[in-house]
Amino acid sequence: MPFFLFLVGVSISLAFKKNSNKTTATKKVMLRAINLFLLGLLLQGGYFHGRNHLTYGVDVGKIRWLGVLQRISIGYLLASISEIWLVNNIMVDSLADFAWKYYTQWLFAIGLCSLYMCFLYGLSVPTWEYEAPSMNLSGFASGTQIVYCGVRGSLEPPCNAVGFIDRVILGEHHLYQHPVYRRTKECSVKSPDYGPLPPNSPQWCLAPFDPEGILSSLMAAVTCFVGLHFGHILLHFKDQKQRVLLWSMSAVPLLLFGYVLVILGIPSCKPLYTVSYACITAGVSGLILSIIFYIVDVKHFRKPTVLLQWMGMNALLIYALGACDLFSAGLQGFYWRSPENNLVDGTEALLQAMLHSKNWGTLAFVILEILFWGLVSGFLHMKSLYIRL
Repeated sequence: MPFFLFLVGVSISLAFKKNSNKTTATKKVMLRAINLFLLGLLLQGGYFHGRNHLTYGVDVGKIRWLGVLQRISIGYLLASISEIWLVNNIMVDSLADFAWKYYTQWLFAIGLCSLYMCFLYGLSVPTWEYEAPSMNLSGFASGTQIVYCGVRGSLEPPCNAVGFIDRVILGEHHLYQHPVYRRTKECSVKSPDYGPLPPNSPQWCLAPFDPEGILSSLMAAVTCFVGLHFGHILLHFKDQKQRVLLWSMSAVPLLLFGYVLVILGIPSCKPLYTVSYACITAGVSGLILSIIFYIVDVKHFRKPTVLLQWMGMNALLIYALGACDLFSAGLQGFYWRSPENNLVDGTEALLQAMLHSKNWGTLAFVILEILFWGLVSGFLHMKSLYIRL
């Protein structure tokens, strides 16, 4: 997901390299952001229950408002608006001109980081309560749970500002109900997998938390701005090796800065999308882009990456059908005598048996699934079929 945000930023710079009418461009951006948000709401709001739950439908009172596509729509909107309205209209003939052209945009991105840090470390999170499910993971009935906080600047699961803002604005029923901390040792006897609650587990183990929440999505939008920077280098510097050099000079300091922040006490945390996590993932994204660009555009070795090229042409379709399990859930609906005897689970079980390992078998299944979608996207490319918003 951070890589996708990064590439959204790169694509925005290319899409708006010629922007004659700012008002019209803004309307198109807002319409596309709304469409992307609504698609995310359909795919991740709870209507489709996924591969392990062959049902559909959602209680509107418990619909999940945010998700991966919604986060991407927020990043796309903020980065696009900045690209339309905050770029100086000057010619770029040097690195100094390049910095002057986009400095306002970078100030806006720094402002987002500052706003995030102020809320994360400055907001006091009070004690709160939530309604735990009628049957928890241990099988014991549960009701109202009280989570004691009264702290400021905590990054722990129960008392961070990211979750607090989401509970206040969105409401606990509209958050993700199976957060990653339910797989921790404190909350699962099968850790690092989901499982029953261990004895004397904390009160917050069954609490909802959205990993794509409001505050963390503002920080995630900064990843789009980093992608914008890499796209601007692509636009203004025509020498291939110079592009790779400038990208590397941008990515490596970001990566190192992220690890310095980790050493200083700001952990790299995806659910909170901390500044260190944003810097590390953006730096890695930039390095991978540099490597692929060097292989494909400098050395002209195109065949090893043709599968990635096909998948990139229909990324939205693959995300909806593959990553959101729509295709596998639909395929799983056809089974022999019992729901467990279906092609999807059968293939995964076969690979696990062949490799004598559940983890390696699952990894092989995922790789096989990626190859499958690569071939599907290649077929669609041959037929010139592309799904876009």
